[in-house]
Order: sequence, then C-alpha cells, then structure tokens
Amino acid sequence: MQALSTRQAADRVGLSQDTLRWYERIGLLDRVPRGSDGRRRFGERDLTWLTLITRLRATGMPVAQMREYAELVRSDSGIEERLALLEEHRERMARLRADLDACSGLLDTKIDHYRRLAAERSDSDEASEPRRA
Repeated sequence: MQALSTRQAADRVGLSQDTLRWYERIGLLDRVPRGSDGRRRFGERDLTWLTLITRLRATGMPVAQMREYAELVRSDSGIEERLALLEEHRERMARLRADLDACSGLLDTKIDHYRRLAAERSDSDEASEPRRA
C-alpha cells in the first residue's frame, strides 16, 4: 500500500484531519513517519490502529481509557491489563445496550399508542362526513 496523506488517512477511517492530528498529539497514535516534504505518511498499520481507536471511541470509550490502552499496547506488555480494560468496556456497552433497548421499547409503546389514536380519529372523521353523491 502506498503511504497516505493526513487527508487520505482521515477520509479512509472517517475522521477529520484535526481529530487525526489531535489523536497523534495526545498519544493515541505513535508518531507518524513523515516524508521528505515533512508531511505525515500513514501506512497500513497506522490505518488499522486508527480504525480500532475510532471504533472504540464510537462505542463510548473515554479518551483517557483509550490513551491507557494505547500505552499498554506500545509497552508490548500488560496483556492482562489490556484484556481487563476491553472486557470492562464491553460490559459497559452491554449495560448501555440494555438501557437503549428499554428506551426503544418505551418509544415503541408510545408510537403504537399515538398511531391508534390517529387511526381512531381518522375513522371518526370519516364517519361524521356526509356522503356525496
């Protein structure tokens, strides 16, 4: 794969260029190599990592926890800590999913209620209209 510019890498993983640079600045990314022109050049390994942290963020993982995870990965140790961190996050996601399912169920109930009311009103309006010949 040819090395990608910041814009190309950001587009590939669905981030803004500013977010990508910020991720590098706060330590979520290893320092990205630069070309002879001084511009960042992202490789396949960088994109794989960016995809992972983008998905962790999309699932609600706090940036501080993402940084902790990145440090553990960079240290090439802390397998148990990495595992615990990811399992804890998965449990948090499961609780959130259950909460969202409960909220969705409530919304479904309300939507059904209002559809019934609207249908009853429509039926009543049709019954009260005089017939035209």
